[in-house]
Amino acid sequence: MINSLEVPPYLLQPLIPRIIAGTVTCAQAFGSEIYVGCSNGELLRYALQPDADPTKILSFSCIPPLDYSHLFLLFHNSSLRHHANLAQLDAYALLSQQSHPSGKQIDELILVPCIARVLILCDRQLHIYTLPSLDLVPNTKPVRNVEALAVDHNHLQRPAATSLTARATSTSTNFPTERGKIDAIDLCVIKRSTIAMYSLGEEKLSFTREIPFRSGSLRAQRSGRHLCIATADVYSVIDLVTAQMFELLPVTQVEVTAGTIKPHIVVISPSEFLLLSWTGGSTLGLFVTGDGDPVRGTLEWPAYPVSVCLDYPYLTTLLPNGTIEVHSVETQTITQVIPAPDFGEGGKPGLVSCLAGYAAPSSECRDKMRKVKVGLVRSGEVGLKVDDDKVHESQNEKMEEVEEEKDADSVRTKKRTRIVFEDNDDSTDVPSVSI
Repeated sequence: MINSLEVPPYLLQPLIPRIIAGTVTCAQAFGSEIYVGCSNGELLRYALQPDADPTKILSFSCIPPLDYSHLFLLFHNSSLRHHANLAQLDAYALLSQQSHPSGKQIDELILVPCIARVLILCDRQLHIYTLPSLDLVPNTKPVRNVEALAVDHNHLQRPAATSLTARATSTSTNFPTERGKIDAIDLCVIKRSTIAMYSLGEEKLSFTREIPFRSGSLRAQRSGRHLCIATADVYSVIDLVTAQMFELLPVTQVEVTAGTIKPHIVVISPSEFLLLSWTGGSTLGLFVTGDGDPVRGTLEWPAYPVSVCLDYPYLTTLLPNGTIEVHSVETQTITQVIPAPDFGEGGKPGLVSCLAGYAAPSSECRDKMRKVKVGLVRSGEVGLKVDDDKVHESQNEKMEEVEEEKDADSVRTKKRTRIVFEDNDDSTDVPSVSI
C-alpha cells in the first residue's frame, strides 16, 4: 500500500486544447461541463466528450459538495496549450458559444447548482442565466451598479437540483444524485453606498433589505449572517442581522501603488474567513471568525498571491511567478509546491475554485493498476475438509485489500482539478490538478 503522506495532493493535467473565441477572463465548472467568460463578452460552454474506444474511457473525479472538497480552474487569458497525451483521453469540446448582449467583458461567473442558475457579472450588471443551457431567465431584470457580489457560501454547497443530478447520472459521471433543495439562496449586491440583500429562487429574484455602506468595495464573501467585505484599504465584517460593522485588518501595511494589491477573502468554514495582508516583504494570512476573533495560526507567502482557493484541508495559492503553493489549513505548513507551468509571455493567470466538482479525464488510475495473484481453495478435495465460510472470508479479505489499494490510488490521483488558460497566439496549457 502507498503511504498517503508520500503522495502529493495535486498534479497538473490538461483539459482543453485551445480557446480562440477571445481572451479568457473567468471560468467555472460543474459535472461534465466547463463555462468560460471572455473579455469580448463571449460565453463558452464546453462538455466532456467520451471516446468511443472502451480502452480510453477512464475514471472521472467526483467531489460531493458537502465534503468541503473543491476542484479548481487555473486560467491564463486566451488559449490553452495542448499536452501530447490529451488526444488519447476523453476531451472537453465546445458545445455552444454566445455573446452577452452588452458585448462587454465577463467579469465573474457564479454557478448555483441547487437552483440550476448561473450568476453573470458583466459591465457592473448582474444577469441571471439557466444552468446548464446558459439561457437568460425570462422576466428577470438585471441588477445595476454592482461593485461586488457575494452569494451565501453555505447555500452554494447545497446539493444540485434534481434536473442537474439526473443529467449527471445519465452521463455516468457519478455525481451526487440526492434530490437537490429548492429553497431560495441569499446573496448580497454591494453597490456604491449600500449593501442590497436579495433572495433568488428558481422563479424570481426578490429584494429583501438594504444596509448603508461606504463606496469603494472591491471584494466580498458571505457566510450565513456574516459578510466580510474589503475596500482597497481595509477588511471589514458586517453582521447582516444587526447591521453592525467593524474593521478587521489592513489590506496592505505599507504604501503601494494603487491597484497593485487586491484583497483576498476566503470562506474557510461557516462563519470563518481567511484574510490576506501585504507587509512589504511578505504576505500574512489570518484566520478570523465572523465576530472578528482570530483563530488557528498564521500563514505566510514570499509574495502577494494572485489567487487563493480552499480545498479543505488544503489552501492553494497561485503566486505571481506562476508557482502554486499548497498549505495545510490545520497545521499552516507547506504541503506541496508545484513548479510554474509554461504560460508563455504576457497575460495574467488566475485560479478559481469549483465548489461542486467536475469530471476530469485521467490515465493515472489505469497506469497504477496491476495484476495481483489471488489464491483459490476448493473445499472437499484431496481429503481436505475446509470450512467454506472461512475460505470465502479469506478470499473476500484479499479482494477487499486489492480494491482498497486501487481506490486509494484512484482517490489520490483524481480528486481535484485546475485549468490553465494562456495569453499566447499558440495553443495553451490547461492543466488540471487531481488528487
